[in-house]
Amino acid sequence: MKFVVKKTSNGEFRFNLVASNGQIVATSESYKAKASALNTIESIQKNAGGASIDDQTSA
Repeated sequence: MKFVVKKTSNGEFRFNLVASNGQIVATSESYKAKASALNTIESIQKNAGGASIDDQTSA
């Protein structure tokens, strides 16, 4: 998987989390500063690896 950072048509920044098969798995909100997008990516890389699953569907 990889993060792909792009500049939007209004000059803001957004990133996609892309699977190895090229499919977009997640898309971020828009950020006014590229540094903010990169900081969020860094935070996800550092903190989300052990994220739990909260399945709120009815069984």
